[in-house]
Amino acid sequence: MGKKKADASLKGKKPENTAKRGAGAGTGAGVTVKVQRNPGHIANKLKRSEVYGKYLEQKRALKKETRLQREKEAEALGEQTQMKKQTPKTIDNTRELEPTMVLDDPEVAADEDEDEFAPYFFGEKPKVLITTRPRPSQSLFHFIADLQKLIPALHFYPRKSYSVKEICTFAANREFTHLIVLSEKSKACNGMTISHLRLHDGVGKAGPTAFFKVSNVITSKNIPNHGASTSHIPELNLHGFGTRLGHRVGRLLGSIFPHDAQFQGRQVVTFHNQRDYLFVRHHRYIFKEDAEKTKKLPTEAPADGSSPLPPVKTRLQELGPRFTLKLRWLQEGTFDTQHGEYEWIHKRKEMDSTRRKFHL
Repeated sequence: MGKKKADASLKGKKPENTAKRGAGAGTGAGVTVKVQRNPGHIANKLKRSEVYGKYLEQKRALKKETRLQREKEAEALGEQTQMKKQTPKTIDNTRELEPTMVLDDPEVAADEDEDEFAPYFFGEKPKVLITTRPRPSQSLFHFIADLQKLIPALHFYPRKSYSVKEICTFAANREFTHLIVLSEKSKACNGMTISHLRLHDGVGKAGPTAFFKVSNVITSKNIPNHGASTSHIPELNLHGFGTRLGHRVGRLLGSIFPHDAQFQGRQVVTFHNQRDYLFVRHHRYIFKEDAEKTKKLPTEAPADGSSPLPPVKTRLQELGPRFTLKLRWLQEGTFDTQHGEYEWIHKRKEMDSTRRKFHL
């Protein structure tokens, strides 16, 4: 008997996968796949890095081969057949469907027309009081100064030694509609409490109250090439709020702003929800004609007598501030951590079991 041949894995070699994927897999028929196994299991760091470089080259070659095969198939089917653009899988487009997702529900629209925030969306102007934690740092005042440029009718009162309950009573008696309390840690803002103080229909219960974790705060002076905001009332863009909870949080944030925007100011405030993080931005926009494309327009007027519109470019200039919010809890009524009833509270171990489940 001859000497038994040693297995390839014992010599440090990786067996190659030479299987052929069918057309149903989306790579085209006849594409030979030659990709080694991911070398993450190799203990030796030098060997692992060497093999990983080859592994990436093989993946790039396979991707190119697959693309060329799809182009050949499209040419064979004819010019009128358009290639299907493959959409990459992301956490956003593979999210788990939330049972409370709102999709043009007339019942939800009717409820929102009669909720506690409806007057602000139909013309009533809010009046907002903002304060801080006791003994705030100087950096927190720079953030408040930017918020006063962001939110119209925002009035600052020093916290001193008053409790949040006492401040709610004080603000409600002076016809303030909202209260914002900022907290901080290590001289950086890390929390924002927003409480609605106006009674529902004059007889109902005030509230709700929401607490957001604040992160990535960048004041206006630290934003490169930032502009100076004006006193015009900005436009409001609430984007990405899809569930019932998301609609409620979005309407709470929207009720802080007046809804009679002064368009001559060309300012817009954006609350963009992505994966339950609310990105807050403040921009000024400008429309400018594209000079290069305008030169290419035909000089002769069309037969119908209409004149072609010149191409227009849209440009944005960030005004600041820039920060991110993350909802932690939503409570009925005004601020009351001892006896208040919670509409929703974020429980990490129970709710964050999968990365593809979002609540807003």
